[in-house]
Amino acid sequence: MPYVAYLRKSRADQEAEQRGEGDTFARHEKILIDLAQRQKLPLTDIYRELVSGETISARPVMQQLLSEVEAGLWDGVLVVEVERLARGDTSDQGRVQKTFFYSNTLIVTPMKTYDPTNEYDQEYFEFGLFMSRREYKTINRRLQAGRISSIREGKYPGNIPPYGYLREKLPKEKGFILTPHPEQAPVVRQIFAWYADTENHLGVAKIATRLNQQHVPTFKGNEWTISTVQRILQNPVYCGYLIWGRRAHVKQMKNGEITTSRPWSKNYEKVKGLHEPLVDEETFDRVQQLFMLHPRRPVPKKKIMQNPLSGLIVCGMCGRKLQRRPYNSGRQATLICTQAGCANVSSDLRIVEQAVLESLRKWLEDYKTETSIDPDRRLNAELEGLKQSLHSLYEKQNELFKMQQRAYELVEQGVYTTAVFLERQQQLTAQRNNLEASISDLENQVSALENERETKKQLIPKVQHVLDVYGYAETDEEKNRLLTSVLEKVIYMKTTNNRWSTENDMELTIFPRFSLSCNH
Repeated sequence: MPYVAYLRKSRADQEAEQRGEGDTFARHEKILIDLAQRQKLPLTDIYRELVSGETISARPVMQQLLSEVEAGLWDGVLVVEVERLARGDTSDQGRVQKTFFYSNTLIVTPMKTYDPTNEYDQEYFEFGLFMSRREYKTINRRLQAGRISSIREGKYPGNIPPYGYLREKLPKEKGFILTPHPEQAPVVRQIFAWYADTENHLGVAKIATRLNQQHVPTFKGNEWTISTVQRILQNPVYCGYLIWGRRAHVKQMKNGEITTSRPWSKNYEKVKGLHEPLVDEETFDRVQQLFMLHPRRPVPKKKIMQNPLSGLIVCGMCGRKLQRRPYNSGRQATLICTQAGCANVSSDLRIVEQAVLESLRKWLEDYKTETSIDPDRRLNAELEGLKQSLHSLYEKQNELFKMQQRAYELVEQGVYTTAVFLERQQQLTAQRNNLEASISDLENQVSALENERETKKQLIPKVQHVLDVYGYAETDEEKNRLLTSVLEKVIYMKTTNNRWSTENDMELTIFPRFSLSCNH
């Protein structure tokens, strides 16, 4: 079996690149290619971790590598040092250690090759990961202390500036400062002016709508939303202050897994910044007082679901999930799109609910008709064609592997230089990746068709059961559980406000959990 190289940048590498010391991936790639050439290892792929993360869960390429090592796809993994594999907590280190040693996969570095069958290598590997974690903690503490020190000096510690500002390097000293963005800064001032105007006050929803009508782009080029406007109006950076630690990352253990949340904290750093304010403190304080006059409704400690379509209905115009809106006047609750400026018209929740059930009934009738017309012949023909295509791709995959092996022979014979070898290796790897993607796609299609055979036996009675018992469900939560068991989503469209009319142009498109759809 072949070997694979794993490349990942450390913080020290990123700092070195900023000083102009060259690309880390290119340097490490050459080191590992030369190492594979010296030891005559069949290196067939190079994985590059472009995402920097403390834990394995934040590093998708590392997750893929560990899955392949568990499956026994590699004889060994080449890294410039063992610390590149895991610098997370003991659970991550333990996962890496067990994955490599229980699969008997070698770890090859320029300094040493770790053999999982050798007891001394196991101990040396464990010690290396332990020292790596200590080094990471030390570096992280130093970085955090540096950021806090920087913010106390009024410098901006983040990598991405807030909307309305640019991030610029301070001349002749360390750190960055915020400077007004020539196009975005006037937008921020206008937002505060609209909201703080006592005579012609505009709420956050109307501000978002007006900005969208004027085709003003957000930071990422998307449309303005209520939450986007509200975050700007409540951010002290715009009146000259800097905030750090207001939404710190908090890790918790839930169901055996570590989850990360960002709750609002009362303990945070707030200092006067060196940057130019976009609004004066008097205006900012007036805006906060207006927010206090219109507080959000408190979330009940124990939520009771009152929307049987919760999480299912999607706006056909902007793609957002529709939400239930209750009314104190006694009017029935409606389903609305909360996107500012969206033209999709709301409808009574119960009317939409009945329309969804009717669409599901019609879909079931049509599906019964379709399955009665000899479906197995169609399935068998499709499966046979897909399997023939897969066989052809498997043969091409084997040919590519032989070509990669031949490239190493040419390197050993001196026919290929390292540069030519790398170019050829990249070409073959790209072909192999495309081929494996095609194989994976065909395998998924084969699996889907084979699953369709099995699910057809349960399909009709499952949907029929939902329709039969739906009317007897006592709570909206039970109804929601029934609908979500057979539906992936429902797309909702309505363009005419006909509340007082008998006509209804509402259009629903349902997507059952069997990759089929039906218009109603």
